[in-house]
Amino acid sequence: MDRRDFLKSMGAGALVTAAMAAGCDSPNKTSAEGFATGEVPTDKMTYRTGTHGEKVSLLGYGCMRLPSTEDGKDGNQTEGDLDQDRINELTDYAIEHGLNLFDTAPRYCKARSEIAMGKALSRHRRDEYFVSTKLSNQNPDLWTKQGSIEMFEQSLERLQVDYIDFYMLHCVGLPGRDKQGNPVPPHETFMRRFIDNGMLEWLVEQRAKGRIRNLGFSYHGDVNVFDEALAMHEKIHWDHVLIQHNYINWQHAASLSPNGGGDANSEYLYGELAKRDIPVFVMEPLLGGQLANLPQFAVDELKSRAPEQSLASWAFRFAGTMPRILTVLSGMTYMEHLQDNLRTMAPLHPLTDDEMSLLRSIADRYVEFPLVPCTGCQYCMPCPYGIDIPGNFAHYNRMVNEGNLLDDPGDDASSDERRAYRKARRTYLVSYNRVMERDRQADHCIGCGRCLHECPQSINIPEKLAAIEQVLKG
Repeated sequence: MDRRDFLKSMGAGALVTAAMAAGCDSPNKTSAEGFATGEVPTDKMTYRTGTHGEKVSLLGYGCMRLPSTEDGKDGNQTEGDLDQDRINELTDYAIEHGLNLFDTAPRYCKARSEIAMGKALSRHRRDEYFVSTKLSNQNPDLWTKQGSIEMFEQSLERLQVDYIDFYMLHCVGLPGRDKQGNPVPPHETFMRRFIDNGMLEWLVEQRAKGRIRNLGFSYHGDVNVFDEALAMHEKIHWDHVLIQHNYINWQHAASLSPNGGGDANSEYLYGELAKRDIPVFVMEPLLGGQLANLPQFAVDELKSRAPEQSLASWAFRFAGTMPRILTVLSGMTYMEHLQDNLRTMAPLHPLTDDEMSLLRSIADRYVEFPLVPCTGCQYCMPCPYGIDIPGNFAHYNRMVNEGNLLDDPGDDASSDERRAYRKARRTYLVSYNRVMERDRQADHCIGCGRCLHECPQSINIPEKLAAIEQVLKG
């Protein structure tokens, strides 16, 4: 099947989405938004045991995208205040239903996540939850030992705790920029942030003192740096490692990598960690929400197998099936997200071999789409020129998934093909101008490159924005 036919095969997905939005009756036991319905159990959570005997919930709460007070902008880290009342409500509900691990970082929600979670969690007994945070010293001003130590101490203060249950070196494997703005390769960045300044040795000392219970790292980017960090295991004894793991990344992360294959498949990452018996944290189980908004061919196949399950539940079951997975982190902005994920993990029903084969088959077809691998983390924001970078990519991906991004069939095409192309193009343009404010559109990018070293997916953001601008011009 060529690219055009492949995209056309997805067009029906838009009809399903519209029917859901209109509240059409469905034979499936899911809500209009596609979430499973029914009871949310309070005593059936699946737990895994960590290095030091911690009983950790398989579903963890990712706190990178927290609800804001501005309607329609939930999770947007650049606008609005965080809605502390809703954060408290979600935190309370999660703990009441067996979830006990909350993962944050100093830079999440533009430095507000740790503060908000400290307020929410401090209302509970300390033995009711585990807190995970990171050494987010990507700013070269913090590459000194003193600067990094101050960040660690600040995390304790913001989270209102005396110790961190799970602490991580943040974004190991990504390149950086020095104080002059010059690019620094991934290996050198790793050394300067954590090794040369003696910071890793200091963190090991804090673990021995009990101020850190478990020490690990989160990985993005250059697999050589991942291997280098793992080679330190005998000396450091990593207690856990956070990787991006889902049924697309399992065997396709390297081939889809915008940096030419530098990223590693999670099959490799998981395998290397399992060899060393290192517990695994999972991030992006839904690939930035993409696996909850699948093309129609995938919807049909999954719903024919389990009409009562949400699309997201398949991704969470995949992420949790491997035995070395300690917890699967999910950013749950809405109560419906939390409830659906709790139903999936309380208890987890591991994938059968047949179900695993089905997801891998879907992944093989899914990766043929020309999608931008943006997970919406918003590390690239705010853009100095006002562009909504993740918003542009989200709209582009949605149009691809719905079959509204077709190649011009040319003058020799049939009238039906020309009509389909014009209709798809009009849909793209109308929806783009409706959802994207004029001064936040792709054509405002001047290619300054400031966003490049911020992206954990190594996306060439100016290049992708230019491609979107070209699509708009036709």
